[in-house]
Amino acid sequence: MAKQDYYDVLGVGRGASPDDLKKAYRKLAMQYHPDRNPGDKTAEHKFKDISEAYDVLKDDQKRAAYDRFGHGAFENGGGRAGGGPGDFGFASGFADIFDEMFGDFVGGRRGPSASRGSDLRYNLEISLEDAFKGSTAQIRVPTSQSCEACKGSGAEAGSKPVTCTTCHGHGKVRAQQGFFTIERTCPSCGGAGRVIENPCKSCGGQGRVRKEKTLSVNIPAGVEEGTRIRLAGEGEAGIRGSAPGDLYIFLSVTPHRLFQRDGANIHCRVPIPMTTASLGGQIEVPTIDGARARVTIPAGTQSGHQFRLKAKGMSVLRSPSRGDMYIEAVVETPVNLTKRQQELLREFEIEGGGAKTSPESEGFFARVREFWDDLRD
Repeated sequence: MAKQDYYDVLGVGRGASPDDLKKAYRKLAMQYHPDRNPGDKTAEHKFKDISEAYDVLKDDQKRAAYDRFGHGAFENGGGRAGGGPGDFGFASGFADIFDEMFGDFVGGRRGPSASRGSDLRYNLEISLEDAFKGSTAQIRVPTSQSCEACKGSGAEAGSKPVTCTTCHGHGKVRAQQGFFTIERTCPSCGGAGRVIENPCKSCGGQGRVRKEKTLSVNIPAGVEEGTRIRLAGEGEAGIRGSAPGDLYIFLSVTPHRLFQRDGANIHCRVPIPMTTASLGGQIEVPTIDGARARVTIPAGTQSGHQFRLKAKGMSVLRSPSRGDMYIEAVVETPVNLTKRQQELLREFEIEGGGAKTSPESEGFFARVREFWDDLRD
């Protein structure tokens, strides 16, 4: 079973700061600590996963290696047994990384290196509704897949790759330069350790061909803009039967015509008739789950006033809870008035009322008068 992405284990983004990592770790460690969950094997395994993820991501060198190579940075063999994240010594972990970047220097001879397939990125756009409730998306990805004709070996049917005579199957050759002996990738076999004398006609000896494949992507409820989903082994096929890369799905959420999202909360600006705002009443508003909610508008409601609808916002990732919905009142000034309507408004204006009916206006103009008086003095 493929290991879960360390960032996903801690529930943080790939750009999380050390403080964000520490906060996430403390919260989860407290939740799943064995002392708080006696006899709960699931919590015990979860606690181990959390500790392992934090052990890697809190260390700058380990995190850099993980960001580039994934779990493969810690899974290769090497100088020490058990080279896991907590045992990431130079001999086991970074030796493989430096080997890929610069080639091996003096040391024990390694076997041929596998040409792992490249990781792929796919940008997927989803609606706010899908981000709220979760969904399954079908995507078509152009990629390299293992050749069916040669089963990924690169050799024509009936033949097999032979050991490279240049490196004798090691995938590397040694060269003496002064006092140093330097190992480099074998130029004859490209590091595979084997040479294909009779290459497959379908793939040209590469063991893989370009194809488009259809994949099903499970989008959990509560995902946000920029959420990354990893599909292990769904990247490009490796060369000549080596391990495939991974596919990373990056989500973007389409702007909604009614709602604006702020984390787990949702905001909606709702126009309210002047009469309703003045006299009070009820309005009906849509919610992200497709239902309707009734909101009581108190008499004298002003533009900008917000009404909170508890637990009517977005789903929270990996949680049964929901955020809140905020309704912002936008008091609408009437337009295209009839003659009678204009007369009624003028009557209202004549009636006046001062601070009782227009406290904001009365207060503002009182401050203006004070300002002018101060200037005269």
